[in-house]
Amino acid sequence: MSKNKTLKFQEFDSFPNTLDFNNDTSGKWNEIFGNNNPIVLELACGKADYALGLARLNPDKNYIGIDIKGNRLWKGAQTAINEGLDNVRLLRIQIDFIEKYFAENEVSEIWITFPDPQPQKARKRLSSSKFLSKYRSIAAQNCIMNVKTDSDLFYESTLETAAEEGLKVLENIGDVYAKVDYPAYLYIQTFYEKIWLKEGRTIKYLKYLLSKQ
Repeated sequence: MSKNKTLKFQEFDSFPNTLDFNNDTSGKWNEIFGNNNPIVLELACGKADYALGLARLNPDKNYIGIDIKGNRLWKGAQTAINEGLDNVRLLRIQIDFIEKYFAENEVSEIWITFPDPQPQKARKRLSSSKFLSKYRSIAAQNCIMNVKTDSDLFYESTLETAAEEGLKVLENIGDVYAKVDYPAYLYIQTFYEKIWLKEGRTIKYLKYLLSKQ
């Protein structure tokens, strides 16, 4: 590990807005934030660009960026501290074990932004039935799921899974930037989204309800 990464890991552990797999957080997120505002997750968040953008727009909601890469989360944590965003936390865990860090009904909304489409491993896609089952164990009734992606495969497979599970699709936008007008939350751009836009890729967005079943 490079010296720079080592220093970032040390700083990450010392930040007031960071947690990891060593922390007992299940059922305690409102206590951690110090309020009873809704809990919103950004999964595989990288530098937490979307969580930060949403936190700026909605100070009355609490945002948690989740990733396993501490050096990426370090950037998001530092930005939140510099901007005084008290409604942001960064959690370093594997998403496969997400149900260990949240209690039943604790999460009101989930964002999946520009994930690895996993072309050879459908079950590893973050919107697959396997992961939806994990999300249900921590989600409030009719938790809102948001997916923003440049990948046709991820977009189409998410739609297929939603249809198979009888989930209600609230919004289906095949080309976000073809719209003349769209909500402010869709204007937020991650590091990777900016790259894909420069390459001329089309950005898709889905919003649907994760029923408890």
